[in-house]
Amino acid sequence: MRAARPTAARPTRVRAAPVRRLVLGFLAAAVLAGCTSGPTEAAPGTTGTPNAPAASGSTATATPDPAPSRGAPTPTPEGTLLVADFGSDTVTFVDPGQGGSGRNGGAIASVEVGTAPYGLVVGEDGRAWVATAEGVAVVDTRRRTRLALIPYETETGPVTTGEYRGGGMGIALAPDGRHVYVGVNVPGGNGTLEVVDTATREVTGVAGVGRRPFDVDVSPDGREVYATNHDSFDVTAVDADTLGTRRMEVAPYGTEGGLGSWLKPHYAVVRPQDGRLLLPFEGERLAVLDPRDGTVTIEPMTADTHQHGAALAPDGTLLVVGTGPIGSADEGPSLTVRAPDGEERIVPLEGPHEDVAVSADGNTAYVTGGFTRDGYWNGITVVELDKLDNADARARPNGEKNKPIRLAAGNRPLGIAIL
Repeated sequence: MRAARPTAARPTRVRAAPVRRLVLGFLAAAVLAGCTSGPTEAAPGTTGTPNAPAASGSTATATPDPAPSRGAPTPTPEGTLLVADFGSDTVTFVDPGQGGSGRNGGAIASVEVGTAPYGLVVGEDGRAWVATAEGVAVVDTRRRTRLALIPYETETGPVTTGEYRGGGMGIALAPDGRHVYVGVNVPGGNGTLEVVDTATREVTGVAGVGRRPFDVDVSPDGREVYATNHDSFDVTAVDADTLGTRRMEVAPYGTEGGLGSWLKPHYAVVRPQDGRLLLPFEGERLAVLDPRDGTVTIEPMTADTHQHGAALAPDGTLLVVGTGPIGSADEGPSLTVRAPDGEERIVPLEGPHEDVAVSADGNTAYVTGGFTRDGYWNGITVVELDKLDNADARARPNGEKNKPIRLAAGNRPLGIAIL
């Protein structure tokens, strides 16, 4: 059965009520809905009950968290990894090890954020914005505390966990840092893109997009936002000023499988030099989408595996996570390292993975082991890109010294950022 295509209804702006002012003293703290006393930082691997958000679809604003009751922790070192723990209500801070290599690294601390966190993004001010099932959590990554939880304006039904849960999925930050854009999944229907003002921590606008917005990206000039919609085989372009939308189908295998198809778009990256979106499919095809006119060109890929997360290195190298086979003839999990000229190196991975981040110098990739389906593991694979040879890495012996390092960290980690 074919997946239903999203309608081209004109989006509406939704304004949230002004942020509530906090009154000093314990009495005020007691009446704030969902607030608790004490620090929000938890020991690695632990979970807890996050601050309860306002009912979905309400006009309530962010629920601020109280100040920790003890001294601030040691500031988080630069280069620390931050992962969204889809298997718990936390994000985990991870020491990437000696020189970022993963050696002798490990979890530093975990912070409660909200149910089933999926994607995250970090601004230059050190604040992380985390898409959870309940709302967008705001985390001070330097002090490792949650600052607020911003409820969604979109009605998503009961808060649940699991692959098809409602709530935030992809998330991105505007180039000027003034807005955060989060794709909100609505089970059984089309999703939305919600706009969050980073200064006021309010949802200031909502636009309709396609089904299950796995990923969200922003054009280099900040004028458009792109939601990659998994279950409707398309990308929705949203005008950042007017919230007007355009649907662009991206289906190099067709849409015949409908909701049951594996051959759907998952993650995208925006190429800075021309603004085109790069969307990998099955380790066989790279769809290059020109958002100006919606045209798609196809380039061959070689990993031959089901692909999810993607990232661009500073030199334009494309990194794509292969989660493993969907057919008997497919290859196993891998990381594709694709040069701007299309030459690829394929690095085998042990078990399914989900997303990837690359260091500022382009020398190291960090791949999360969470995966949205079964078979995940609680950790990060560290790949030293500068030590890969030019040959296809699948041919390397298992004992080769540059084999990727597995770093235990997080609880089903999906989204990842480097601080």
